[in-house]
Amino acid sequence: MKVIIAPDSFKDSLSAEGVAQAIAEGLAEVWPQAELIQCPMADGGEGTVASVLAACQGELRSCTVQGPLGGTVEARWGWLAESATAIIEMAEASGLQLVAPGQRDACASSTFGTGELIRAALDAGARRIILAIGGSATNDGGAGALQALGVQLLDAQGTALARGGLALAHLARINLEQLDPRLAQVRFDIAADVNNPLCGPHGASAIFGPQKGANPQQVEQLDQALGHFAEHCAQVLPRDVRDEPGSGAAGGLGFAAKAFLGARFRPGVEVVADLVGLANAVRGADLVITGEGRFDAQTLRGKTPFGVARVAKQHGVPVIVIAGTLGEGYEQMYAHGVDAAFALPGGPMSLEQACSEAPRLLRERAADIARVWRLAVRGD
Repeated sequence: MKVIIAPDSFKDSLSAEGVAQAIAEGLAEVWPQAELIQCPMADGGEGTVASVLAACQGELRSCTVQGPLGGTVEARWGWLAESATAIIEMAEASGLQLVAPGQRDACASSTFGTGELIRAALDAGARRIILAIGGSATNDGGAGALQALGVQLLDAQGTALARGGLALAHLARINLEQLDPRLAQVRFDIAADVNNPLCGPHGASAIFGPQKGANPQQVEQLDQALGHFAEHCAQVLPRDVRDEPGSGAAGGLGFAAKAFLGARFRPGVEVVADLVGLANAVRGADLVITGEGRFDAQTLRGKTPFGVARVAKQHGVPVIVIAGTLGEGYEQMYAHGVDAAFALPGGPMSLEQACSEAPRLLRERAADIARVWRLAVRGD
């Protein structure tokens, strides 16, 4: 019996590695002779670096960078020496989790720290940079990251703009003379599942600005500022990407990555699956078990179980999902490669209790699945 265990993390409870380990322990109780291959996953958001490094035996590095509202934060990133590949989670430097809910400021927050992480990867000799851009606190069109990489954004007096998206309304000139020349030698892959354009009713400000602290008036101001930024970018760059899908990702960092770095966008779970060699692992397996904290209709939008199921079905391998909870619409995944889904709590239990007891619950649910599978095989 060969089982691939490829879950995402359970938010506020267990890392993807912790989830995979608990499932493996439960299966081993029933299948002591089984080949249990742990392949912790991520979808380009939180945990991407950890999952890739666990599978690829890479190196976790860190550096001090500017936080989304100034100050400094210690941001971690991953390094794969053999392929000279850096894996960067922008949330480590410019993430919403770094700002208390009452202090969120979409107008002033900046991606400057993310640019500093990219610079650290260049200093390490990166030939490829994978940028996971989920969970941002920013709405600056990636301007801060560009400033960290040498782009000069100047007002009418020739003074450098302040950090933040709202300051872009005062942009008068873009100077690329000091843009880091090493960027031209690097391949950029953006791991993201957001297809929004930069501006407009479906753009970065309108859709994501409110959760980053913007009120309706500020949303309109930010949208106008990003549009003004895009106009100036179109004057110094060979193409205008503001309306392309993904340009509105991460408060417009997607726009900057496409326009200035030539970045290629891919669904995050596909990027991670390729890096960890999921397809090779699944080939010849008898069963794949995946999972996430909440399994529902949103899973169809490129989350880990969706991506894992797609790979498994390409190889004709059945897929079982173990989730913290089964939410509305999870049944839709049965048409997309999932064969069965199970929630963790076996009885009445608070969310706090379920989170604290997740390892035990995962072990028990995995053991139950193995027992049912064994009975089904005997029935055949």
